Amino acid sequence: MIVDTHVHVWEVDPSKYPIGPTAPGWNSYPDEPGTADELLAEMNAHGVDWTVLVQTSWSTWDNGYIADSVARFPDRFIGHGLIDPQDPNNAERVRYWITERGLAGFRFHPLYYPGADILLTRQNEPMWEAIAELDAVIQLHLQVEHAHQAAVIAQRYPDMTLILDHMGYPQIEAGEAAFQPIIDLARYDNVYLKLSDVAHRSKQDFPYTDVHPFIHTLLKAFSARRMVWGTGFPGHHRQKHHWPSLEQELRLIREGLPFLTDDERERILGGTAVEIWGLR
Repeated sequence: MIVDTHVHVWEVDPSKYPIGPTAPGWNSYPDEPGTADELLAEMNAHGVDWTVLVQTSWSTWDNGYIADSVARFPDRFIGHGLIDPQDPNNAERVRYWITERGLAGFRFHPLYYPGADILLTRQNEPMWEAIAELDAVIQLHLQVEHAHQAAVIAQRYPDMTLILDHMGYPQIEAGEAAFQPIIDLARYDNVYLKLSDVAHRSKQDFPYTDVHPFIHTLLKAFSARRMVWGTGFPGHHRQKHHWPSLEQELRLIREGLPFLTDDERERILGGTAVEIWGLR
């Protein structure tokens, strides 16, 4: 089974699905939709069985389009929304989006709040309790300097699944030593790694060989049992946003990382995700 654990979809219909920032200073907005239907057609063309839909940073805290898309295609999509970490009522929002709208989890962006341990504020303790109670899966969009926040949550909620987006953003020029805080998160059994956005970490063309040492180190630390695969955008939006095509993303795992075994490829492309989200 093939599971893409990271695709953004959105609609441009402000009367039904609002457009607006979810990050301080955000000022980039789409000029056309990137729909679930477009993604589904692409999935069918390339043999992708399931996709985790992830709310965009420009679609406000209203996860309605993600929830509606999951409701339309419950056997192909899993929904992950956004929750405002500065909303005093965010525990209630967690319960609403999971119990009433069918989402399976959420994504948080600690890197959008520099200098603040946004995930660890006392105000957010009820939110994390609600997330734990509902067994929601959490994606964390972070870098090295935010790793300590993930460590606290992982220790506090050992049964909560936490996924580090985009490999935790390894920096080629900084070297592996500077990346150690992300690697160290592998000590927590409930922390997983998303093998995604490899092209943007690289200064080379496919297969992005300069990133391979980081991937190899992460694979050794987390193992394929705790690694999932993700891409980015639907259809032509991949090229428009300067991301590889879905065909190229699949080829990277299948052919571009020669140190992977066949079993590891199977786990990364879908086996681990099947277990995380209970897919069939």
